[in-house]
Amino acid sequence: MANDDHRSALIAGLRALADFLDANPAVPVPRSVDVLHFPHRATDAEMCAEVDHIAELLGTSIDPREREAGHYAASIRFGPVEYKAVAILAARRAVYEAHMSYEGCIQPDPIPDQNVAQAA
Repeated sequence: MANDDHRSALIAGLRALADFLDANPAVPVPRSVDVLHFPHRATDAEMCAEVDHIAELLGTSIDPREREAGHYAASIRFGPVEYKAVAILAARRAVYEAHMSYEGCIQPDPIPDQNVAQAA
């Protein structure tokens, strides 16, 4: 899908969701909604440059608190809705990939079914 087609489809989907929720007040809604944009994986400098450009378009700045988590991010809020551009930096990706390399190696003890324990 071309970028313009993707953009139009996303915007139409968001509007359709808003209209649906407005027309169906019995359907519960979340407290907040996050719309996340991740730059295509590239060097940290290239991804940060894209986020810097987006921050400029948003009229905002880079969030220094995100740096502590290994992210480079800028965002704007519309009430409970947030649009955020975030680059996950190489060092943080490496930590995550190391952590995930253990996936499946450790199995927790089974948790007893609470319904079975109550029935006994």
